[in-house]
Amino acid sequence: MTEPHSGHTVEKIGGTSMSRTAELLDTVLIGKRRGAELYNRIFVVSAYAGMTDSLLEHKKSGEPGVYALFANAEGGWSWGNALNAVAEQMYAQNAEIFSDEGARQTANRFAQERVEGVRSCLIDLSRLCSFGHFQLQQHLLTVREMLASLGEAQSAFNTAMLLNMHGVTARFVDLTGWRDDTHLPLDEVITRAFADIDLGSELPIVSGYAQCSEILMGTYDRGYSEVTLSRVAVVTGASEAIIHKEFHLSSSDPRVVGVDVVRVIGETNYDVADQLSNMGMEAIHPRAAKSLRQADIPLRVKNAFEPEHAGTLIRSDLRARAPQVEIVTGLKNVFAFEFYDQDMVGVKGYDVGILDALKRHSVWIISKTSNANTITHFLKGSMKAIRRVESDLAAAFPNAEISLRKVSIVSAIGRDLSGTAVLMQAIKALADASIEPLGVHDLIRKVDLQVVVEQVDFEATIKALHKGLIENWAPAQREKLHAAA
Repeated sequence: MTEPHSGHTVEKIGGTSMSRTAELLDTVLIGKRRGAELYNRIFVVSAYAGMTDSLLEHKKSGEPGVYALFANAEGGWSWGNALNAVAEQMYAQNAEIFSDEGARQTANRFAQERVEGVRSCLIDLSRLCSFGHFQLQQHLLTVREMLASLGEAQSAFNTAMLLNMHGVTARFVDLTGWRDDTHLPLDEVITRAFADIDLGSELPIVSGYAQCSEILMGTYDRGYSEVTLSRVAVVTGASEAIIHKEFHLSSSDPRVVGVDVVRVIGETNYDVADQLSNMGMEAIHPRAAKSLRQADIPLRVKNAFEPEHAGTLIRSDLRARAPQVEIVTGLKNVFAFEFYDQDMVGVKGYDVGILDALKRHSVWIISKTSNANTITHFLKGSMKAIRRVESDLAAAFPNAEISLRKVSIVSAIGRDLSGTAVLMQAIKALADASIEPLGVHDLIRKVDLQVVVEQVDFEATIKALHKGLIENWAPAQREKLHAAA
């Protein structure tokens, strides 16, 4: 086991990047490194792109995967066909990675063993739950974890074998708990897994999913791999955590504002990372960031396919030299959930009731505003879940008026947005673009400025704020100083 901050890094590779295996060998995994340069690194890997969607459900469309079909009692044995399709998907991925027949067969045997093991388990569970004494609902979280782990196990196993074939001493570190009869805390799972690993001469390839007593799926759902990254970094005493993505962390979406004007963010802090997560543009899961921040471990976000670029450094102690917006991003499909009750003035309990309903139906709160008799939550979730919240609140508060409309939120985020300059420039940028905001939230914390607009104005608002607060910020500030003089 290594000493705290011993000089090694813990690095995570996302699913989209993992699917570009040949390129990863030439950049992140090996590249120009030779000898000792190959080691003192730990890689936490995600499943190949699309694999977790097939195993659980599609992250964006909601199309059911094996888990969703199994969890649906009316699905019958359709989950078995979906599992067969997953196996074929794994074999196709193996064929793409391994040109060597022996290596491909080894990879296929590993995948087949895992898939058939899961199949047997699900068949047994289905039979067990056909008796009234056993309820399937009580076991679904375990099923979800077991299925999710298949994708990470495959990618980690394959990557370790591929590296060994290229002369690198790599070790597959399986944290998925496959056929393990223990249920330990995550930190202890990691400690045991790394107990006999010499980081100076071995390259550990770690499954992004880890089975542990904390039940990662229950708390983080599909953000578990970043939690694994953070805890491996903390437990092993890493000097830096690195997340490799297929793009840079930039000042906005280049597809919206244009490749020629977007800027790579060179450095920022964990406050900004948290605000990005709130907007659905995760640099890292907030809970994972908390572990790194508390351990004083910096995080670097890099483009996996531009290895020479330093990427974006995120640290808790990085302060801005002057007020400055660093990134403009947002969410297009947001529900403005407005709760109005004339009797609310001076009466307690409304907030608690609304929050309980939102939590009960797992609706994500982006932002909130209130006045004497109105509380408005800006929500991200399914219409079905939000309608259930509305129904619950209508029953609990029969005199209330509840309205729902779709809007967009665009957020200008930076380490320091203090003073009035950012707000004034934002309003000017919107006016110049003939955009009339539905609302503007400028909070005391001064790390984000949120603008609520109609959905049709979403991209235009991002462009306008990026132009006014990032592209033209320095000239605007010079003009202001000149006018004051």
